[in-house]
Amino acid sequence: MSSNNDQITNILLVVLMFAIVILFGLVIFYIFLKLKNRKAANSQEEILGNDGKKVAKSKSRVASEYNVQSVFKFMEFESIQDNMIIQREGRRFLMVISCQGINYDLMSQMEKVGVEEGFQSFLNTLSHPIQIYVQTRTVNLEQSLATYRGKIKEIEDNLNSMKAQYEFMRKSDNYSQADIDKAYYELTKQTNLYEYGKDVIYNTETLSQNRNILNKNYYIIVPYFSEEAGDEKYDEEEVKSMAFSELYTKSQAIIRTLASTGVTGKILNSTELAELLYVAYNRDESETYNLQNAIRAGAEDIYTTGKDVLDKKIAALDQEIERKAFEKAQNAIDEAKVITQKEKDAKEKEDNMENLINMMTQMMLENNKQYIGEELTEKAKEVAKNTEEKGEEENVQTKTKRRTTRTKKN
Repeated sequence: MSSNNDQITNILLVVLMFAIVILFGLVIFYIFLKLKNRKAANSQEEILGNDGKKVAKSKSRVASEYNVQSVFKFMEFESIQDNMIIQREGRRFLMVISCQGINYDLMSQMEKVGVEEGFQSFLNTLSHPIQIYVQTRTVNLEQSLATYRGKIKEIEDNLNSMKAQYEFMRKSDNYSQADIDKAYYELTKQTNLYEYGKDVIYNTETLSQNRNILNKNYYIIVPYFSEEAGDEKYDEEEVKSMAFSELYTKSQAIIRTLASTGVTGKILNSTELAELLYVAYNRDESETYNLQNAIRAGAEDIYTTGKDVLDKKIAALDQEIERKAFEKAQNAIDEAKVITQKEKDAKEKEDNMENLINMMTQMMLENNKQYIGEELTEKAKEVAKNTEEKGEEENVQTKTKRRTTRTKKN
C-alpha cells in the first residue's frame, strides 16, 4: 500500500515539474513576443517615397535623411545667375528673400494680435512651397573699425590744421580777441570729438576681442521647377526668363504679404546669394576672410584690381610735399615776424638816439657824482643840458631850412 502511494507521489511530482517547465517556457515566449512587437512598433514607420509607394524605414534613418535633405536641399547649386540659384542642370531655380525681423516681445497686445493675423494671412495666401532658412553669423567688426579709423584720421588731420591756425592767430596782430576766442572754441570742440572717437574705437575693439557677437539672418527660399512651364520645348534662355518672371512675382507677393506683419524683405542679388552660400559652406573661414574682402582683393579675376604702386607713391609724395611746404611757410612767417620786430626796435632807437644819449649822459654823471664831486657834477649836467638844447635848436633850424629850400624849388 505504501509502495503504491510512493509511486503516485512520484508521478504527481513529475507531472508538476513538467507543468512548471511548460508554464515557465510560455512566460518566456510571451515576454519575447511582447518585446519583439514593441521593438518593431518603435523601429518601423511608413513614409512616402519619391515614387509614391510606401517604404518602411527606421526612425533614426528617416531623421538623418530628412536633416540632410532640409539643409543641403537649396545649397547644392550649379551656378548663380540673374539673382537666382540654379540647380539640377537648369531644372530647378531658387530666389531668396532676406527678412528683417521685428521685436515681438516689446509690442502691445493689440500689436501682437495684428502681427499674428498678418502672419496667418501670409500662410493662407501661399499657393506654392517655400523654405525658411535661418543663418547664424559671427559679426565681424573689422570693417566697421576700419571705417571708424578712417574717420578718426580725418578728424586728427583737421585738428592738427586747426591747432596750427590757432597758434598763428594767437601770435599775429591781425586778429581780434573775439576771433581768437572763437578759434579756441572750435579747436576745443574738435579736440573733444577726436577724444570721443578714440574711445569708441577702443571700446569696440575690446568688445570684439572678449566675446563673439552673433547675428541671426532670416531667409525665405522660393523654388521654381522647369516642369511648371508645361510640355512645350523651350530653350535654356527661355526657361531662365520664365523662371525669373515667376520667382520675382512670387517673391514680391510674399514681401507685400509679410509687410502686414511689420516684417520687411528684399530679394537678394547675385553677390548676396554668393555670400549666403559662401558662409553656409565656409562658416569658420567666413569669420576671418569674408566674401566682400575676397571680391575687393580681386580673387575672382585673373588680374589684380589693386592700385598701381607708382600711383600710390606719387600720392604719398604729394601729401609729403604739401605737409613740408606748410611747415616751411609757417616757419617763414614766424621768422619774418621776429625780423620785423627787430627792425622796428632798431628804427625806434635810431630816431631817439639823441635823447637816449642825453639821458645816458645825465645818468652817468649822476652815478659818478661821489668821484667827480657834487659841484662839478651839477656844472657838467648844466653844460650837457645846454648842449642838448642847442643841438635841438640846430636840428629845428636845419629842418626849417630844408623845408624852405624844397618850397622854393617847387
